Amino acid sequence: MSFPPFFRFNFRHFLHSRFLKPINFIKPSYSTYVPIMNTQIKTIDPSTIHFYSQDIEDPKFSVSDPNTLSILKEAVELLKQDNVISIPTETVYGLASNALSLNSIKKIYAVKNRPADNPLIVHVSSLKMLRALLPKNNNNFGEIPEIYEQIIKKFWPGPLTILLPKSLLIPSEVTCNLSTVAVRFPSHPISRALISLCEFPLAAPSANTSGKPSPTLASHVFTDLNGKIPLIIDGGQCNFGVESTVFDAIGSHGPVILRPGGITFEALYKMPGMENLRVYKKDFVDKKLEMGPTTPGMKYRHYSPDAEVILVDIDDKHKSRDVMDREIEKIRKNGKLTIGILATGTSYISSKEEYENNKSLSQGIIEYTLGDSMHPEQIAKELFKGLRHLDECNVDCIIVEGIPEEEEGLAVMNRLRKAASRIINE
Repeated sequence: MSFPPFFRFNFRHFLHSRFLKPINFIKPSYSTYVPIMNTQIKTIDPSTIHFYSQDIEDPKFSVSDPNTLSILKEAVELLKQDNVISIPTETVYGLASNALSLNSIKKIYAVKNRPADNPLIVHVSSLKMLRALLPKNNNNFGEIPEIYEQIIKKFWPGPLTILLPKSLLIPSEVTCNLSTVAVRFPSHPISRALISLCEFPLAAPSANTSGKPSPTLASHVFTDLNGKIPLIIDGGQCNFGVESTVFDAIGSHGPVILRPGGITFEALYKMPGMENLRVYKKDFVDKKLEMGPTTPGMKYRHYSPDAEVILVDIDDKHKSRDVMDREIEKIRKNGKLTIGILATGTSYISSKEEYENNKSLSQGIIEYTLGDSMHPEQIAKELFKGLRHLDECNVDCIIVEGIPEEEEGLAVMNRLRKAASRIINE
């Protein structure tokens, strides 16, 4: 007797998710009910949106394609009606809704099945919009803290999120009742144009089921959220491939990077006043901060495919590949037949002479090469795509080669450590 796909029980994935992954004590989302709807994917060519200048105070833009403008207007109407939709950004695809509407915010948590104590990032399209969100000074004017002025000038629009004082305009559910709010000014022309047309900021966490690898293609969003949202705007593959850097210069630990991302430690460190810049988890830890996180990605397990992920975090390439050999042998002895490999640099399979001489040895190994470890930006761009690809191949486990924690490598290793069920570093 055969059953429809949604009735079939995958014991391997159940066993891994139930017994092999670490347990997080998750605060439930606001609602688990999400009405079933028809999800449409509509494509926009980002090059049809043109911003006139580098001005970020109140930028102006034009749209050269009527189809682009039509899709943007449709998206604006959906957002004004408190719907959530998926939009491309330069980092990953976002699940966007009106950041000032409590009803919209609750829908984000429900669609993602996101823990209710995991704060959201607010996205703006101008400094004018940002100032309107900040607490007012004596002149009834929202002030951006001086310490951020040069940082904003250098890195916005772009993959950098900063922590700022929260005003009463922003629902407490966005910040999980904290006194600060995480804000970003994206550089992707589609997200910039959409926020500008809405005339209100958007909350936009990654458009995936909570805990899964973030989506860098519209097809990834469709896999996770089909039937849960009305619209996915397809703007092609995301340029950076990992989420934004979260930077806090006003907290008690500051200046600190709370989450590594598209703007590197090295780039921020060069800025005036950043000589004491630190990275959370690498340079210091704070259990209180982790239990009441000020930004996404600090408390819960993230970025995990269904398959078990084994991270080989060994600097020496030859030693790393020897360890991978032993792991593959051990895994096969345990009865796991299909093994995924995320390789960096040269192909793992082609580097093994015995595999070249005996093709049967490489049967059951599916390899996805992320890129050259000397170019960590390549690996960052392909990381989530590679994890999702191997999961779609229904592998029993995934072995990933680590890379040096330099430049974008810091963000890559941050994501891999969160995704891994086991880390081998000796």
